[in-house]
Amino acid sequence: MSRAKKRKILLLEPNYKNKYPPIGLMKIATYHRELRDNVVFYKGEIKDLIVNHIFESCLEKLKEISSNIRWYKIKDLIKRYIITHNSKVLEEIIEFAEEEIQHLNGHMALIELWLKHFSDYYRKKKYVEEFYFDRIYVTTLFTFYWKITIKTINDAKKLVKNIEDIKVGGVMATVLADDIEKETGIKPHKGLLDKPGIFDNNDMIIDELPLDYSILDEIDYKYPENNAYYGYMTRGCIRKCSFCAVWKIEPKFNPYISLKDKINITKNKYGDQRNLLLLDNNVLASKQFPEIIKEIKESGFIKEAKFIEPNYFEIAIKNLKDSLNDRAYTKKSFELLQYLLNKLKGQNQQDFYSLLKKNNLLNIENTTKEKILEIYPQIKEFYEKHRNKAPKSRYVDFNQGVDARLLTEEKMKLLSEISIKPLRIAFDSISYKDIYVKSIRLAAKYKIRNLSNYLLYNEKDRPEELYERLEINVLLSEELKINIYSFPMKYHPINGEKYLNRDYLGEHWNRKYIRAIQTILNATKGKIGTGVSFFYKAFGGNIEEYKKILLMPETYILHRFFFEEIGFTDKWWNDFKNLTDKQKEKALEIIKANDFSNTTDYTKSKTIKRFIDEHYTISREEINNPKSKIFKLKEEYDSQCKSHTHLQFARANA
Repeated sequence: MSRAKKRKILLLEPNYKNKYPPIGLMKIATYHRELRDNVVFYKGEIKDLIVNHIFESCLEKLKEISSNIRWYKIKDLIKRYIITHNSKVLEEIIEFAEEEIQHLNGHMALIELWLKHFSDYYRKKKYVEEFYFDRIYVTTLFTFYWKITIKTINDAKKLVKNIEDIKVGGVMATVLADDIEKETGIKPHKGLLDKPGIFDNNDMIIDELPLDYSILDEIDYKYPENNAYYGYMTRGCIRKCSFCAVWKIEPKFNPYISLKDKINITKNKYGDQRNLLLLDNNVLASKQFPEIIKEIKESGFIKEAKFIEPNYFEIAIKNLKDSLNDRAYTKKSFELLQYLLNKLKGQNQQDFYSLLKKNNLLNIENTTKEKILEIYPQIKEFYEKHRNKAPKSRYVDFNQGVDARLLTEEKMKLLSEISIKPLRIAFDSISYKDIYVKSIRLAAKYKIRNLSNYLLYNEKDRPEELYERLEINVLLSEELKINIYSFPMKYHPINGEKYLNRDYLGEHWNRKYIRAIQTILNATKGKIGTGVSFFYKAFGGNIEEYKKILLMPETYILHRFFFEEIGFTDKWWNDFKNLTDKQKEKALEIIKANDFSNTTDYTKSKTIKRFIDEHYTISREEINNPKSKIFKLKEEYDSQCKSHTHLQFARANA
């Protein structure tokens, strides 16, 4: 398909940290490449995108003046001058140029002229008049990324002529469409891109297109899950859980979407991927589940399947020759060459370094498509000989979890036939205890030994229920000799009046309980694994001890063994028990509010004030302050217990 004019398209992901690539934007990238448009992917602040664009234009002019000056060495300095117009920064740039080339003479004035030109261009916002892009797509994720997403959308307006050319979609865009329109003036697209003609007058259905993996190599951000086939084999969910937005985004359940052809397209164009990450929201609801498993096995993900990396450099060269995405594959080629250089040893490393230096391929600013294609025949066999060919296990991950209520022995047997790791089984409520436990025992029966789940809390549950679910998992892990990793997830409203309230409290929770759970999870890096003794120490040996820990001062939780050793923890509890019933009631009111900045505002009782101030106002900063008494006690304690078996927990985040 051809167009009279190639459009400049920007795919934009806000600058939040996320684990998985933006699948929607990857499909839109494919869509616009099919239309022969120019596509750019960017993740980060719009300001940085603008500065980078201006820097690249400035660099081209500086190279025209002198290509022998190593401008890449002062990249950050040039950017700083563009932003600040600071004369001292300009002097540093000029000094660097003079040191590089002694006899530039009149060229120095030209260098200074261009630097001032591009600084004025940025500071006076002349770029707004140029409208870099014909269309911008902004993806949105969770509602708790509200502020950064709204800022990204509003900042994107500087880069297009009409705000109608900014297309906003994704989870937040669907759930909070009216709110986004109110804040930005842009009406988001709600739901899937599952119909033709949504953005242009053609018959292409974006949601059915394969993903463009090349865009992931355009950016510096590396997604933690960055070597997988991503996709869906079902869409939607048969449930309508109160805490979930799936039934709003994907209201119709589609029981089977073949993925095999898309996997083959990805493999042929971008190279084989190690794992298979499926984002189905309730795959077990499909009556075609056996067919889904069959297709997964046929795609190379049978149990104990192995993966050997393809020659990524060869793939990059092929795609550079095809001009698939020059920006991405020039950057990818440079990174692969640097990886190999660092991997080599001795004379091989020296010879390879000399070859890269000779061809000006030691820095990304000077690396060009032409140079890479020119050098490829010289290093083709060398790269193939030294690249990584070690076999690795490959895994299937139904990342959104499976529904324990739909797990049967037949379905568990089918799951055991693929290389699933981990098997995620939802355990959102203690009311599903019997169903959940039965599912875990079935998994163990079919030798699925790595399991995981998210445990929702702070919605309709009581604090005790989180403890009970965690305890069930650690006890099952020990009994069945399996690994269950639990990830407690704090509930946050996705719409309604309180969706922007990051401090939302469920009806049975309070700020202190929430903070206590988060403090424990800080020490365990957000997950609870196997180990009964560790769990009981972290969360308490029973419900009563757990409730006591929830009330414990934050620093006493975080540095558990230290404060126990020096007697502070026992004193805190004894002091609390010695309060009268009325004093306890008032003290608990203050503790649960978790605000100890000025106890005089909350109580006139000197006894309560003394109790709160003595135990609840010891901050992390005080523990880390070398001038404080508590720091010296902690330092002495640490030196005496370096071999303590629980030291890692005791010193977590110290």
